[in-house]
Amino acid sequence: MIPVVALVGRPNVGKSTLFNRLTRSNDALVADMPGVTRDRKYGEGRVGSHGFIVVDTGGISGNEDGIDAVMAGQSLLAIEEADVVLLMVDGRAGLNPADEMIAQHLRRQGKTAWVVVNKTDGLDPDVAMGDFYALGLQALPIAAAHGRGVTSMIEEVLAGYPILEEQEAQVELQSKGIRISVVGRPNVGKSTLVNRMLGEDRVVVYDHAGTTRDSIYIPYERHGKDYTLIDTAGVRRRKSIHEAIEKFSIIKTLQAIRDAHVVVCVLDAREGISEQDLHLLGFVLESGRALVIAVNKWDGMTQEQKDEVRRQLDRRLTFTHFADLHFISALHGTAVGDLYKSVDQAYESAMSKWSTNRLTKLLQDCVQDHQPPMVRGRRIKLRYAHQGGSNPPLFIVHGSMTDELPSSYKRYLENRFADILSIKGTPVRFEFRSGANPFADKPKKLTARQVREQARQRRLVRNIKRRENKG
Repeated sequence: MIPVVALVGRPNVGKSTLFNRLTRSNDALVADMPGVTRDRKYGEGRVGSHGFIVVDTGGISGNEDGIDAVMAGQSLLAIEEADVVLLMVDGRAGLNPADEMIAQHLRRQGKTAWVVVNKTDGLDPDVAMGDFYALGLQALPIAAAHGRGVTSMIEEVLAGYPILEEQEAQVELQSKGIRISVVGRPNVGKSTLVNRMLGEDRVVVYDHAGTTRDSIYIPYERHGKDYTLIDTAGVRRRKSIHEAIEKFSIIKTLQAIRDAHVVVCVLDAREGISEQDLHLLGFVLESGRALVIAVNKWDGMTQEQKDEVRRQLDRRLTFTHFADLHFISALHGTAVGDLYKSVDQAYESAMSKWSTNRLTKLLQDCVQDHQPPMVRGRRIKLRYAHQGGSNPPLFIVHGSMTDELPSSYKRYLENRFADILSIKGTPVRFEFRSGANPFADKPKKLTARQVREQARQRRLVRNIKRRENKG
């Protein structure tokens, strides 16, 4: 079994920097300010011959209240599930009462724990570690930002664990099954929905906009099927974004959309559909991802309010007609389980394969029912079709003068293909290609009769000009 290594400590001691160093990625947000990390973030680490799972956590200071208390709760859960705990401290700041409190908690839990003294670059390691021996745990110096001492530290920490083969150390934590990205504006209930779908308080939920700052990937299994839920930061309008950390959070959200198989877009029924919701849905469509729309906070509304929301949805979401619409309450769990049926159906449609023979016959039937228009006296011809990709389904149609095909006819083909092939929950894309004329660049070779006819025409023109000159 791959060991789980949890990184805990006070805020801003370099836990996320070490997480990125161990996973050889930039998955965790890093900024020179405390409180950037709020949820448990998992990654696959490999240093030398050791493979392990590393858990990044939020900072624990000991005097948390409000959202900080919820963040600290996530860190304590990470300690419970870890095999090895690395208590990170700041070598430049020295020993802090919060460090002593965390070390005492680790001793009570009976966890295998080490003190990792960070930010020792430019310092004498022995002097930097002097204060921390009072914690009663073995101390190791590193400089996470520059990678100094990280390899030797991990090898010493995991010395008692068996060395895993390459294939065993892989993909214990990789995104498995259907990747579901939950997106929306801040404070619409994304993290609450994620916890409800998982059946546990896996991510921080707080009644304050901007609680989630990073994209959290959570693999799990439901009814024998693998899924990976991606909780994302809320996306606000550009003019409302002031903190640099929020800009990076939004970038992570957009990356999570592209990385997903199916996107669940959460709307707030009580606030209605905003322009930002439409922009976000537009980005999902541009990315070509399968889509499920969840209208949250549906409980407690009057029938008149519900009817008004339905009218708004019918009027403003015509461009997402292919997506299933669910009215849910993430807080109470109402209709949340119904999302899985739509997610599975959208994923199956997005990843389906069809033979060239079937697609060509379907194209011929469409053309027979409704011919392409005439252009400059010539009929546009569509000869055959084949599949060019999945997620979203891409159909490539070959013919002549296809660049003249009007958008109305393209929409006709999209709707017919989606209807007959039972494609639901995902957009359908077409690419039209015209065959090149093989004689376009070749000089025309005249027959003997054509040469004589050209000579006769030239003589005729000369005779006409002579008569006009004499006249």
